[in-house]
Amino acid sequence: MANTDNIAIKVEHISKTFRLPHEKNSSIKGALINLRKRKKGYEKQHVLKDISFEIKKGEFFGIVGRNGSGKSTLLKLLAGIYTPDSGAIHVSGKLTPFIELGVGFNPDLTGRENVFLNGALLGFTRKEMLAMYDDIVDFAEIERFMDQKLKNYSSGMQVRLAFSIAIRAKGDILLLDEVLAVGDSAFQQKCYNYFEELKEQKRTVVFVSHDMDAVRRFCNQAIYIREGSFIKKGMPVEIADIYLEDNMESTRKAKSGLDMPKTSKLSAKVIAQKDDAVEVEFTYKSNEKDDMYLGISVIKDGISIAELNTSRDTLLKSSGRARYYLDTTPFNGGLYTIGAGLFRAKNAELLSINNNKAQFIVKGSDPTKGGALKLADTWKYE
Repeated sequence: MANTDNIAIKVEHISKTFRLPHEKNSSIKGALINLRKRKKGYEKQHVLKDISFEIKKGEFFGIVGRNGSGKSTLLKLLAGIYTPDSGAIHVSGKLTPFIELGVGFNPDLTGRENVFLNGALLGFTRKEMLAMYDDIVDFAEIERFMDQKLKNYSSGMQVRLAFSIAIRAKGDILLLDEVLAVGDSAFQQKCYNYFEELKEQKRTVVFVSHDMDAVRRFCNQAIYIREGSFIKKGMPVEIADIYLEDNMESTRKAKSGLDMPKTSKLSAKVIAQKDDAVEVEFTYKSNEKDDMYLGISVIKDGISIAELNTSRDTLLKSSGRARYYLDTTPFNGGLYTIGAGLFRAKNAELLSINNNKAQFIVKGSDPTKGGALKLADTWKYE
């Protein structure tokens, strides 16, 4: 029997359906008439269909999909806000949802009063909230507004305050749903720093986001959902590529108004490797009439460390191959992936990305050099 001690969340064949009403009954008479006609007055919307996956303890786990794919519904099922029509969800540990932040806020109370109200809803005593109050306000950066009524706050200020309170909760599993959607770059960086702390602490995090850079940066594993169906579980780089392709295809359909077949293909392959370099071959084929260019990215641990485009003086047409000789002497030891995209030259529109894995390994990691790139040993000691 498989060991389940390391599993934080197990989702088994869950499905969820909502009823979408077509008719509004404004009176008892109208309801009776519709009943006599035996009209349903609604249609079923199958939001999630037979979804199964596991999340290990200590994982930063991404749930990715386009709008309407069922991500937020899935998160609410994990949080216990909704119950599945079928299937089961097993959670090991205390779960803290960061969903619809500020739901317990009262707009007619001040920011200060809402801090204590929201803290009480999270299970904190007044004494505990008094001890945390200054840290909460400092993190939200709204000290001079704390005695104003919440209804006078901007949406961004409310989310910042709610997030600052919510992160004080000490759950074993955290559910994060687009908490970075509102907030300036400085606040987003604070959120990123908090995520780094969660990773260092090996906390289990379930992260729903449309920000693929954040998914690549923080997640260890991710799943992709399309129209309520499970598509794939894999590394964040793979899942982010599927998301980008889906967006690209959606944009193309919207422009044409038709369900057009894919018009461009791109693949990448490492064809040779030496101690100090790798040679990568890119094969492309397109029905586009416009000139194109190729963009590549060198990725380590889900983060792009170097990017390059083909020359704008040598634009690509139709189909062909292009090779790039990559000097690997600046790279630290580890596994690297080559990502590539084919773009239309006149407006930089993405036409295709490579789905295949083009990977290479740099051997001989130096324990004095961290990260992806080796910095020169130019230390001076006094």
